[in-house]
Amino acid sequence: MSFQSLHTFHIPVMGLAFSIDSPLKVARYGISSVLSLADDRLLEEMRLYYASLYQKPFVPVSEKQDDYRAQRVTAYLNLVDELVKEQLEKVRAEEFAPGTQLTKYFELLPDTSPLRVLYRQMLQTTDEPYRHFLQGQLREAVVPGSIDVNIMTKLDKTNYAPDGSPLPQEYSDALAALRGFARSTVRSSIVFSAGMNPRLFSYLEQFPCFYPNAQGEFEKQVIIKVSDYRSAAVQGKILAKKGIWVSEFRVESGLNCGGHAFATDGILLGPILEDFKNNRAALKAELWAMYQAAFTAKGLELPAAAPVQRFTVQGGIGTTAEHHFLLEHYGFDATGWGTPFLLVPEASTVDAATLTQLAKAKAEDLYLSPISPLGVPFNALRGTTSEQLTHTRIDKGKPGSPCLKKHLVSSTEFTDEPLCTASRKFQRRKLEQLQTQGLTPAAYKTEENKILAKECLCEGLANTASLVYNLGKKAVSKPVAICPGPNLAFFSGIFKLQEMVDHIYGRFNALNQTYRPHVFINELKLYIDYWKNKKAEQLETLTDKQEKYLQSFWQNLQQGIGYYKQLLPTLFTMEELEKRVIMLEELLEAEDQLLEAALIRVK
Repeated sequence: MSFQSLHTFHIPVMGLAFSIDSPLKVARYGISSVLSLADDRLLEEMRLYYASLYQKPFVPVSEKQDDYRAQRVTAYLNLVDELVKEQLEKVRAEEFAPGTQLTKYFELLPDTSPLRVLYRQMLQTTDEPYRHFLQGQLREAVVPGSIDVNIMTKLDKTNYAPDGSPLPQEYSDALAALRGFARSTVRSSIVFSAGMNPRLFSYLEQFPCFYPNAQGEFEKQVIIKVSDYRSAAVQGKILAKKGIWVSEFRVESGLNCGGHAFATDGILLGPILEDFKNNRAALKAELWAMYQAAFTAKGLELPAAAPVQRFTVQGGIGTTAEHHFLLEHYGFDATGWGTPFLLVPEASTVDAATLTQLAKAKAEDLYLSPISPLGVPFNALRGTTSEQLTHTRIDKGKPGSPCLKKHLVSSTEFTDEPLCTASRKFQRRKLEQLQTQGLTPAAYKTEENKILAKECLCEGLANTASLVYNLGKKAVSKPVAICPGPNLAFFSGIFKLQEMVDHIYGRFNALNQTYRPHVFINELKLYIDYWKNKKAEQLETLTDKQEKYLQSFWQNLQQGIGYYKQLLPTLFTMEELEKRVIMLEELLEAEDQLLEAALIRVK
């Protein structure tokens, strides 16, 4: 059984801090959201803040304690779970009157929701006893949104004992976070993003909470974020063979998203969703067969039927028409809306200065950056205080970060223990190495810029909560980095929760006056730019392998354009003929761009 969801959208994880307490803001309204488990120090600081705010007991978990990372995760999630339950009881106890949270709960629901229909019926009922009966039914139907959590599978560094010896693998960042979630009281889902982590996936088997009961009900569920069908099938099979059911495949656009961008090889979102539409039933059947075999081998009792498996999609969605098309045409269960909710203080946590920047941001302020220490392209906002601090350190001749949290350490080029490529220690050694290579001034500058571009995201993506809630130790500077998707260019201003939810459901317009192409076109443009940049970077030293990659990428883009041309009559009705013509023109223009820039033309 899937956890109950009254809404047809969710709020994905956003950075480290931007959705760190979103469940405490929106779960009481039945809206599901995802918080990051990457930064245990931030979780501990947030627990202290909310324990103080709600007058709950607080026993600190020191870094000197054994398994402190997992303990901090459990403690924060337990507090959030407790507070959401208390919030919900208060909501249920309120009157059906203007301005109450109970009224807001039902006013936020989609118009097609049976519960909203029942709510409207209650409002129109004049018979007082029957009205009172309907109100009782509505109160009983109030359920919270899910308190979901995210682990970016690549963030799984080995941790060390005080004497410098490596701790056992179960103390690694990702495994400790998983253990903390498994031991918590929340009934929710864990979202794995950024690909496979074999030891993390195997570790799931140790926790009974990820196995269903005889009725197919889970205490905790697994969600896999993927960029295409192949990735879903591969990861789903690996987990099914271990007896772990994927309750949801969360499809995200490779480039038209916030944060780290894991580009496909030019395969566009529309064709990817078509793959899921055509194959989801077969995929579920294949996974169920593997799941049954794994359960038999483990001697576990199988549920009577295959558990529920949901499919959701996110990345650059911006209108109610797009939202409904993705649900209805492709048969998906829900959509994810992340970036627009950065403009909603009732749903996310963004400091005032950064919120003002976001509200005013235009397309040219948003870019696919090289700033992530992981070496993965990263959607970012220009002019952040994190960027300013990075440049200040360079200007002073002291580039790089002190690297206190070490969540993104990855390079063993100079040391046995991994270093972060944004750290001062790494950049100093890398620049020294660069000086010995006898490069021309132009080549040297290019390589130097690549080294110095990296920013400390551990601090930058967490500091916004420190500024909003005055957390942790005082600091002269708390720089903020933020990772909105390109879709932000079409939203300006600061919005109420009601306004943004109404925008999703077609009851309000939150878009600015900037012309906004369809989500499929926006993604296509991003992929064409990405391909052009890859081609320009590799052209002078092109290998056979790179040439083959570029050609395959180009062909996938062409096939995607052909797919969208065929989709146009389904995408727009005859009453929307003008939109259909405009999108066709945009597709033809994209086709021309690819032909003009082609490294190898189609024969």
